[in-house]
Amino acid sequence: MEHDGHTLLIHLGDEDGKGWTTIAVDRETRRWAVAQDRVQSGTARAAYDRLYEP
Repeated sequence: MEHDGHTLLIHLGDEDGKGWTTIAVDRETRRWAVAQDRVQSGTARAAYDRLYEP
């Protein structure tokens, strides 16, 4: 889990170690977005971008 003043990122690794799911939550509004991929940093960026896209 990672967080700052605006966003909470929750990282879940697959049991077989072949991928990641990241849930991004806006702390003020509680809006959320999810991304899945093989690389943790990629899922974090994708979930964050989906959460805050216009």
